[in-house]
Amino acid sequence: MLSNSFFEKEKIILINRATDKLTDIVIYVLEKNINDVIIIINSNSLEKKSKLRTLFEKQNRLLTIPIYPDTNETLNQLAQSFFRSNKIKISQENINIIINKCEGERLFLINELEKIKLFVETNQGKIDNNDLLKLVNLGQNHDVSELVDNCLIKNSKKTLEILNQNKFSTEDCILLIKTFLNKAKRLKQLSNFYQQNKNLELTINNAKPPIFWKDKEIVKKQINLWSDQSIPKLIKKLFDIELQIKKNYESSIIITTNFILSQLSTKN
Repeated sequence: MLSNSFFEKEKIILINRATDKLTDIVIYVLEKNINDVIIIINSNSLEKKSKLRTLFEKQNRLLTIPIYPDTNETLNQLAQSFFRSNKIKISQENINIIINKCEGERLFLINELEKIKLFVETNQGKIDNNDLLKLVNLGQNHDVSELVDNCLIKNSKKTLEILNQNKFSTEDCILLIKTFLNKAKRLKQLSNFYQQNKNLELTINNAKPPIFWKDKEIVKKQINLWSDQSIPKLIKKLFDIELQIKKNYESSIIITTNFILSQLSTKN
């Protein structure tokens, strides 16, 4: 701090986790009248009787800026205000999923909201759950979709592998059940069409929305595996599971995991 440099005119010194023990050093620096040095001091909450806080509040050469970390509540208000002002319809559950994955970072949330806005503007003002999963930067999106797909074809090895490799949160459980429900409804629609034409390739190629090429083979297996009678039962079961999760939020991970394991062992 006291030394000069031939290469830099100004210095910025950052001090983290400051306490009152730093007060005497700050006073010493002030007495030296050091120029061309900016010192930024970060600390946790300082009480009113704190020596360091009192020094910064009374000294004209010092500046104090209170910083309040974002909570899920403040991020939720930010997201809701964004969607209202841009006239985007989205459920509170999906807002919770987005906020949970941003891990308290406002910048991450703003980036995801801007992506959603851009998508809506180019998609006639609409966004569904599947679109949201593709857009929002959720670290486990791929695993959730892959988990559901493999569970629907009774691939126990791959399903258990994904479960073991990922630490799903309570919010992920809602996302997982929603993904399961969307895929089950699509499977019901495809199965009905297949029963009419008895042509699997025609059913897959004429699906709306279109099925991505890399997902076609696994969807074929799902159609062959699930009967017309078993799919409605699965959808009803998913609604029951979603209700259980909402009533017993703290046990949502156990409820969801038990449901997945039961599907692997249940014959269609």
